[in-house]
Amino acid sequence: MTVAPAVAQVAVLSPPFATLSYSLPEYLPSSAFQPGQRVIVPLGRGLRVGLILGQDVRTRDAARDARGSSDEKQRKDFVLKPVLWPLEREALIPAFYLDLAAQLALRQTESPGRILGSMLPAGLRNAQVRIRFFGEGPPREIGPWELAGLHADELSRLGRLWTVGQAEIRRPGDNRLDRELCSLALDPPWPIRPAAKAQRALLEYLHERGEVSRRALGKSLGKGAASLVFLLAGRGIIRVRPADDPAPEGYSFPAISPSDGVLCLTPHQRTVFEPLLQAVRSGRAETRLLFGITGSGKTAVYMELARAVLTMGKSVLLLAPEVALVLKLWGDARASLPGARADLFHGYLSAAAKEAVFCDLAASGHSTRLLVGTRSALLLPLDNVGLIILDEEHDASFKQDEGLTYQAKEVAWYRAEKQGALLLLGSATPDVKSYHAAMAGKIPLHLLTERVGGGRLPEVSVAALSRQGTDGSPLAPESLEALLTVAEKNEQAVILLNRRGYAPLMYCLGCSAVAKCPHCDIGLAYHKGRERLLCHYCGYSVPFPSPCAVCRGMHFLPMGEGTEKLEERLGTLLPPGTGILRLDRDSTRRPGRMEEILGAFARKEASVLVGTQMLSKGHHFPDVTLAIVADADIGLNLPDYRAAERTFQLLLQSAGRAGRGEKPGRVIIQSRDPAHYCWEYVRRADYHGFYERELALRKRRSYPPFTRLALIRVSFAENDADGQEEVAALGAFLRRRAGDLGLVLLGPAPAPLPFLKGRHRWHCLAKGQEWRALRALYNAALDYSGKDRLRLRLDLDPVNML
Repeated sequence: MTVAPAVAQVAVLSPPFATLSYSLPEYLPSSAFQPGQRVIVPLGRGLRVGLILGQDVRTRDAARDARGSSDEKQRKDFVLKPVLWPLEREALIPAFYLDLAAQLALRQTESPGRILGSMLPAGLRNAQVRIRFFGEGPPREIGPWELAGLHADELSRLGRLWTVGQAEIRRPGDNRLDRELCSLALDPPWPIRPAAKAQRALLEYLHERGEVSRRALGKSLGKGAASLVFLLAGRGIIRVRPADDPAPEGYSFPAISPSDGVLCLTPHQRTVFEPLLQAVRSGRAETRLLFGITGSGKTAVYMELARAVLTMGKSVLLLAPEVALVLKLWGDARASLPGARADLFHGYLSAAAKEAVFCDLAASGHSTRLLVGTRSALLLPLDNVGLIILDEEHDASFKQDEGLTYQAKEVAWYRAEKQGALLLLGSATPDVKSYHAAMAGKIPLHLLTERVGGGRLPEVSVAALSRQGTDGSPLAPESLEALLTVAEKNEQAVILLNRRGYAPLMYCLGCSAVAKCPHCDIGLAYHKGRERLLCHYCGYSVPFPSPCAVCRGMHFLPMGEGTEKLEERLGTLLPPGTGILRLDRDSTRRPGRMEEILGAFARKEASVLVGTQMLSKGHHFPDVTLAIVADADIGLNLPDYRAAERTFQLLLQSAGRAGRGEKPGRVIIQSRDPAHYCWEYVRRADYHGFYERELALRKRRSYPPFTRLALIRVSFAENDADGQEEVAALGAFLRRRAGDLGLVLLGPAPAPLPFLKGRHRWHCLAKGQEWRALRALYNAALDYSGKDRLRLRLDLDPVNML
């Protein structure tokens, strides 16, 4: 009797993302398969990549008996398909990573396959591989489809070659076109003819997607893309580089430490560092909050803690919400911890680079690493973690609400609990819920109340936008006067406008209509450099000028102000030769451009830096003496219970960019409502006062931290005439079920953005005290028999209420 694993539970990593049972093939030994290993499996008429979650160990004879049961129906209808072939000899995915995926699947009421399909890099979910076999005669290379069609005897022969190490998996990256990456070398507007539509399409493709392989270009844009690549590369408009040529990793930044890279903590910082060091050395899982005012040196504390943890032989995860801040922390880490084995991970990396980091960490086991990245770095298979730091922990970017929905703080807490690590939440404006937990004694609180070097917080004033002149200037008179003074003194200023593009709306002078996205019913933003109207929600774009969809007129008036227009306008308001830089998502599309902008401003090659919230936190520019918030009202009146908190945090963080060196700083907040209560708390840098007022409002209206929220997003197709009736019926069902579960249900109601990406959107907001009850309500919605036309998504503890 031969004992062998007969059945494997496999999570399919592409639709339908199901967990299916497969028999293990007889042409390979059972030892060739382990949990965490990627395999190729048949599904329907195709082949898919799956991941083995577990195995059912039984005798081979018992497996045959099960397949040959006396039950006639089972014998005819229940036949397990075999796994076709493994994609690696040893399991790539470690056990702790499978456990993390399982927990995310439970929390989000999703299948493990859907979760793992979102966590793993795209290249690891691709079945387009070749298997090269060696042995007698020349090497033979076979694809999965050829393998599936081979006779059993030939499969057994190839299985023996695999078992003795005479075969290897060849990835698509072995193709020359996959090893050459294309990216923009110039920012728009590009020097091409207006009629060169194919060239513009290629450049727009690269602008939207960043660095991509030549093969991806050809697949998306057709065979003609190959000749265009060489044409545009020869003209210096795009760049082609080998995949193994490292892209820029950071930018030069004024040192925060002595020249030898060793940070010296101030006595005040050391009063915080010592108890945190004891917590790290205890080996117990714990969460703590570091509340330090802007400029107090939280980064120095992070670096010293990281040094201590690495010395202990454990790994460190250092996370930030924005790529710009990640690059700054990366530069700090490289300067402060030069001997550490460090990795950088963020969304601007190429797909090949992300996959390389993932595979390297998966294979590293218990080695000591420092990983610096955005929220997605939490989903990398880094083991042996002793410290997880979330800098700017209040930021909404730590919550992902598209695709795989997760809250980075929750994932970080889970990983810290499992590995006995310290989770340190750092901020100058903590999340109200985090601060409430600290005030309630649930997590220890550490305070940094002094600026490094003895500097003072900047003076803050409010300028009424209604008082600006009639010349269309984006700046109030006092703001412009202060900016001119900064330029004359050869100092620096930052201007925050949290709206990218040239103008958010284009108004038709012929019929008074606003140009709108046909898929979203949202105004199209004008991007002058690209000469396009763009939807910021679905990516739809049209050239500008284009005829008005209503009257076919060609005359439009840009309405409102974006960072691109502000940059252009400042060029006419400031003295000739004044350097102006812009930092937003559009200006940092091409690889290395973000580093170039931040590095140039750090070297004082420009006096003014205009940007979105990317520049509002974390950066340390000692010569910045003026910070202007060009339109502080953006976001203040959104239909979101966190609107005031987010605005307060953004403005206080922006104010912290000024006066960080020896020179005093000044902050000007421009608002159409200068009497709003929020500005007074910003002016006094009074976080605790704002917190107490906000907490009282939330308690009165039953919002977190006094309750838990679940947002059920419901949508139906544009052409579904009965969709609204289905939503109403679902709402009636959920209200009854919510009462049984002890929950309060608000809605269904049209979402604040009621039509996006060709679908009508509705929201149901549930309030309760237990996550289990909230998930049960969502499961009831999924089981509701009348929701066939509806698409449902669950967002626990929603951050984006739009």
